Amino acid sequence: MFETIHEEDVARALLDAANDWLKTRGLDNMRGPASFSLNEEAGLLVDGFDGPPVVMMTYNPPWYADLLESYGFRKSKDLVAYWWADAKPTERLLRVADKLRKRYNVTLRTLDKKNFWNDVAIVRRVYNEAWQDNWGHIPMTEAELNYMAKQLKPVVEPTLVVFAEVNGELAGFGLALPDLNVALKQMNGSLFPFGWAKALWYSRKIHTARCLTLGVLEKFRRYGVSELIELELMINANRKGIVNAEFSWVLEDNMQMRTPLERMGASVYRTYRMYDLPIGG
Repeated sequence: MFETIHEEDVARALLDAANDWLKTRGLDNMRGPASFSLNEEAGLLVDGFDGPPVVMMTYNPPWYADLLESYGFRKSKDLVAYWWADAKPTERLLRVADKLRKRYNVTLRTLDKKNFWNDVAIVRRVYNEAWQDNWGHIPMTEAELNYMAKQLKPVVEPTLVVFAEVNGELAGFGLALPDLNVALKQMNGSLFPFGWAKALWYSRKIHTARCLTLGVLEKFRRYGVSELIELELMINANRKGIVNAEFSWVLEDNMQMRTPLERMGASVYRTYRMYDLPIGG
């Protein structure tokens, strides 16, 4: 008779092995989940299991949290995802945006694919400067960002990458992606014989985008730049038939980002958790 092995038992054995290995490396704390840093997919889904995951966001069964907490992991930080259904600019938002543009001389532009790698370099500068004081931030290397940009280049929509300047000076950028999961899941893990055709067909039916990163340099954070970028992304997405938006993820205590989202009508619908565990605990 073969002994039945449960997923929980396998997971616990892996945690034991990781704990022992990290202890031999002289480390004193285990933090995660992340692959391999907060620059990529991170966090364990602990709330909001209804519906499929949006592109490049993690997903897991609810029992994962119970397993980790029974092992001794404790909350380190929550990452929240906002949802905005039927995301269309109101007349009031457009009037406020127009006033902000004129008051602070804010100009916006979209990704220039002819100068793609120049814009990638701009993204890296803003990313590393704007997030440098954020919890868990690790500066992104040129090689790391170039690799990520190369993977995204075939699917990125230029109008969903927005750069902002104030008085001609770089102020920030925002990046959104159509929810490609809508199309990819129709392939059932197989490209041939008809998987690619299904993906192509369903790509026309994508009505959701994920705003996966938005950063504003510190000196311009009180100029309404983040709100202007979010609004521009929304307007451009609407022109592509995209009417729903996920903004993810945002640190639970990052009120400079959360407050504008809530003012525009978005609300938290999912929570992802980062955990800590003392090594040897």
